[in-house]
Amino acid sequence: MIQEKYINKCRIIPGKKVDLRRFNTGWSQDDDLEAAGNKAVKERALETLEKNRRELYAAQELLWANNTYSVLIILQGMDTSGKDGTIKHVMSGVNPQGCRVTSFKAPSEEELDHDFLWRYWRHLPARGEIAVFNRSYYEEVLVVKIHPDLLERQRIPGERPGKKFWKARYEDINAYEHHLTQNGTLILKFYLHISKDEQKERLLDRLKNDEKLWKYAISDQKERQYWDDYIKAYEDMLYATSTNWAPWYVIPGDHKWVARTLVAEIISTTIRSLDLRYPKVTEEQRAALIEARKELEQE
Repeated sequence: MIQEKYINKCRIIPGKKVDLRRFNTGWSQDDDLEAAGNKAVKERALETLEKNRRELYAAQELLWANNTYSVLIILQGMDTSGKDGTIKHVMSGVNPQGCRVTSFKAPSEEELDHDFLWRYWRHLPARGEIAVFNRSYYEEVLVVKIHPDLLERQRIPGERPGKKFWKARYEDINAYEHHLTQNGTLILKFYLHISKDEQKERLLDRLKNDEKLWKYAISDQKERQYWDDYIKAYEDMLYATSTNWAPWYVIPGDHKWVARTLVAEIISTTIRSLDLRYPKVTEEQRAALIEARKELEQE
């Protein structure tokens, strides 16, 4: 189990301004971890990750059987921040019948003919399910904010968007998530925070490895030119949309084992905090089940 102080370091306090320079992207978050050393911390982290995977499997079974809550996990981050790998390693042990992953690409013409949240509604989890959004409606206040031409395609009436427009969009998202939580959806939001140097190394790694060339997109390199703009957009978004009902966690992402362990811990711990129980059968149902068992035993 990860000490609560490390989880608290990641959580964005609602209403508090966000400066991402104050969030460490590496494995050594304080003097205690530094003293323990990289090898020992990594070994302990991987043990914790495996434990949380097992607990997440059990938690999902309860979630499915209880059929009251659903879970929405949102992953955001710069290109190469490790979203795909986090999904693969954290969710690898859950039953695929109760877990769906959606990766959102550029919107279609049909999706552009609706409001900016419409296409996400269709992928929300049903009761008992876990849904993972690899990127999400938060792209509408990130990439769309950096590239205004994308917003023009949405054909929104009114003047050119300014601070008032983005403030309203944040409010729409908060209201949307509040509605979901009031109806039983647990929302967990993770920003995988990598350094610019680490992104460079990961992009170079893809270019040097024939088996990873397919993952490289020229657009990734172009978007890197907007690094500072994206950091500012993320800071504004985290500040405006981390709420008590749907908090944001800034996850150190330069070492993948750190990110995966923290995400798994937060998901597993939060689902278990719901204190779910398997449904109880009535006395009438129990009597019928006893009769059914007797019939099977007498065959």
